[in-house]
Amino acid sequence: DERIVFVSDKREHYRNAFDKFFSRTCKLTHGIPIACRKHGLKHNNNPIERYNEDIKQRYKVMRCFKSLESADAFLDLRRMIYNFVRGDETRAMRAGIALKLGRNRLQGLIKI
Repeated sequence: DERIVFVSDKREHYRNAFDKFFSRTCKLTHGIPIACRKHGLKHNNNPIERYNEDIKQRYKVMRCFKSLESADAFLDLRRMIYNFVRGDETRAMRAGIALKLGRNRLQGLIKI
């Protein structure tokens, strides 16, 4: 089966949203416990939960977005930081995308 797999915890809202928008084109693995590796499960939702927590913390400080455009701009910037700047080995590095950003990766990315 080549369909994209969505992984979620037991919250029923996720299943309802999935059924409404993605059920024809994707699969859902619903009810994954937090310690899924310990239970022998293949899929893990911890990385995306951590990513969502980072966004939520920043959003809380900003006290909401003024428009859809400002939300889009914020999420675009977060995605760039997550993929190219944050951490010892970024997701871009793991994917073999080598940008010469220098010591200050964010500043190097801005210059590009």
